[in-house]
Amino acid sequence: MDKSKLRAVLRAKRSNLLPAQQQLASRQLTVNVAASRLFRTSRHIACYLPHDSEIDPTPLIERIWLQGKTCYLPVISHLSWDYLWFAPLEPDTEFTVNRFGIPEPTVHRRELVRAQLLDLILVPLVGFDRAGNRLGMGGGFYDRSLAFLRFRRHWKKPHLVGLAFELQQVDTIEADEWDVPLQGIATENGFYQATSHLREKASP
Repeated sequence: MDKSKLRAVLRAKRSNLLPAQQQLASRQLTVNVAASRLFRTSRHIACYLPHDSEIDPTPLIERIWLQGKTCYLPVISHLSWDYLWFAPLEPDTEFTVNRFGIPEPTVHRRELVRAQLLDLILVPLVGFDRAGNRLGMGGGFYDRSLAFLRFRRHWKKPHLVGLAFELQQVDTIEADEWDVPLQGIATENGFYQATSHLREKASP
């Protein structure tokens, strides 16, 4: 199955979940992410607001605030229009809807930070495999914004963890040369460390 067909199948699957199933999965996801070492050791964490039936990380955002960490949301650059910056998120933050219908924090440009300054980025996705390959919506925003990670010999911050429903897992996603792999994936069932990252850690 090519990526466009796979994307359609997986989007339909998560859209068919009942609201009660989505809410329960969101709560279980929060527990699994919060228990991970990457979350516990990170202070500056980027998240996202759910769109198109993505698993809802709102309880996780509240956990970030509760633990005194700083939360950020992605903002599409007004200069290149294909690159992400990250804006700090507070409980009283005001929003502006971007061209995709997704709310973004309304902040001054000087408050925006690059991905390199974050400790952990929690990434939305359409599909994933256990190697850490991610199928996104097809826009390439995260891959372009995080392309610098592909040229590092050893993984450094920001760490990348995908958030998804368990039903979004597939056997294999063929990676393109521009894809940036995930370090781990969290679902309502648990936290999976990507096998590609395990191999990287084991290599001399």
